Amino acid sequence: MHVLYWKNVNNAHWPSFSLYNDAHSSIVLTKDSNLYILKYVQEDYINFIIVAFLKGVLHMNYQVLMSVFFLFQDHCFYHGHVRGHPESWVALSTCSGVRYSPQLEIRCYDSLTEEGAGTDLFNLTIQTTVGTFKWQNKDYEKTKARIMEIANYVDKFYRALNIRVPLIGLEVWTDRDQCIVTEEPNATLWSFLQWRQKLKSRKKHDNAQLLTGVIFNGTTIGMAPLEGMCSLESSGGITVDHSELSIGAAATMAHEIGHNSGMSHDHEGCCVEATAEQGGCVMAAATGHPFPRVFSRCSKRDLDSYFQKGGGMCLFNMPNMKDLVGGKKCGNGFVEDGEECDCGEPDECTNDCCNANNCTLKAEAQCAHGVCCEGCKLKQAGTMCRGPAGACDLPEYCTGASPYCPSNVYLLDGSSCQYGVAYCYNGMCLTHEQQCLQLWGYGARPAHDACFEDVNAAGNAFGNCGKNEHGNYMKCEKSDAKCGKIQCHSAAKKPKGTNAVSIDTTIRTDGIEVKCRGTYVYSTQDGQGDLPDPGLVMTGTKCAEGKVCRDRRCQNASFTELETCIARCHSNGVCNSNGNCHCNRGWAPPFCEKQGLGGSVDSGPIQTSKCFQLSGCVLLFSLRSWVLLYTSHSAWDIGGGVEER
Repeated sequence: MHVLYWKNVNNAHWPSFSLYNDAHSSIVLTKDSNLYILKYVQEDYINFIIVAFLKGVLHMNYQVLMSVFFLFQDHCFYHGHVRGHPESWVALSTCSGVRYSPQLEIRCYDSLTEEGAGTDLFNLTIQTTVGTFKWQNKDYEKTKARIMEIANYVDKFYRALNIRVPLIGLEVWTDRDQCIVTEEPNATLWSFLQWRQKLKSRKKHDNAQLLTGVIFNGTTIGMAPLEGMCSLESSGGITVDHSELSIGAAATMAHEIGHNSGMSHDHEGCCVEATAEQGGCVMAAATGHPFPRVFSRCSKRDLDSYFQKGGGMCLFNMPNMKDLVGGKKCGNGFVEDGEECDCGEPDECTNDCCNANNCTLKAEAQCAHGVCCEGCKLKQAGTMCRGPAGACDLPEYCTGASPYCPSNVYLLDGSSCQYGVAYCYNGMCLTHEQQCLQLWGYGARPAHDACFEDVNAAGNAFGNCGKNEHGNYMKCEKSDAKCGKIQCHSAAKKPKGTNAVSIDTTIRTDGIEVKCRGTYVYSTQDGQGDLPDPGLVMTGTKCAEGKVCRDRRCQNASFTELETCIARCHSNGVCNSNGNCHCNRGWAPPFCEKQGLGGSVDSGPIQTSKCFQLSGCVLLFSLRSWVLLYTSHSAWDIGGGVEER
């Protein structure tokens, strides 16, 4: 092996490095005469600074920036662990040499979980503001490298949840910001989310994050809507690039993506995976140095609950591998053009069906990956591979020709759910009752309409229709009242949540006194400053017949596509999110006019067995979701993704 660089450090408490550039490169790290071999996985699509965390062994605190010469700028970010210690945690950047930032303290952590066979993935894009560009001395390549390094960390954090976050786009605003960026985080967030809707039409992605150099008012360093993932209006967030260490912004971005994915702040007793001295957990309400790197079990429960009720529908679809940053490479864990499989580097591959050296299938193997692949063989056509999650989802079945489950489809927006009380929206059935239960617990229900109208007409912290671009509360018009602060009836003493208090109002309507219970979440230094008001009615909630809440207003919902589709289904099926008929059992797609087994042209064939009655089947499946990141120059670059918190 050819040694590219060797750095000797006289201080016994500082490490030394050697870097090799063969196919199985290792970094040799010494401390107190002990030798450690860092095994890594080269991540072509994302950049990360490498730090090693090994239980009880490694503890470094130093103030030098080490530099090494590196030949290959396109492949300079790595994930891995210390060889012989699979519980260790490593992330490295060699783009400008092996880099550790000043005052970086490296400690050891036990890995929370092992990465399983099923992996979720969502497409992420990252934009950076002019302020961030200026902070990097108006150096575009330096700014891009910073973003990719942040993205590499985010991907590493989420791997413990079996979620990958590959970077598909990167945008650096060099001349002027494309949305309003002010010291008011609410205004910045909603302006960015509106801009992101335009981005969606020119760049397909699941989630977008804005990285900014502007310091927000108060202690807020990021903000994102709760449960906004995959939504056109809410799938994104903002993050302040608040630390010299890229892992700081990465921890914030991972936190905000967590909110998008249904994760609330960890309450007391949640984070047992890491002590405060080790950085704590990612979804803590407030974090600092050392920065968190692990998710708590509470966060995992929140994520599972979000998926089970139909959230994050876009995460189940395979991304376009051509969008991945860095180009294709055998060994990066993604099956790209020209590859039959990809199980990672040879020394980490545990797949019995794949040749890691050349990414080809082994003899007799039909497949190596995917929920429709078992024992290197394709599962029978009609085997259910993804069951319905929630009232607005639809099942998918293996085709018999592909190892992957068909793309996820769900009921078309506007489809009736909850016995006609609500409409399906982005695969979820959102109701005022559901939100009252979430805020108040068992037995809660929506208050009288008069409560919404009277309380939300105040335009203050306790009753409003959100904030304007100046951060001031807005009064609700009577027609929009059910899209403002949620009003409930509940016997509970107080709402759920550490910083939540009850705002009780008694009104008189039709000669009867009615008690209205609202929720106010107050901010503390450890408070909910990175979440838009959780007491506001969620986007997509039915507010009147033919209307849903959007941008804090009760707006007409266009159901033209739904009505046209239903007319084609001959009253024997429903419409899916692609505008195609999903036929009832006994009728055949595409138009449910002939006898058949049911399903749609998108769902895969339903098996001719008793298992097409969903209630009679037990489904075991692996959840697969992918996260893609995005950012830009003036035109599209190779890709990237950054988020704020």
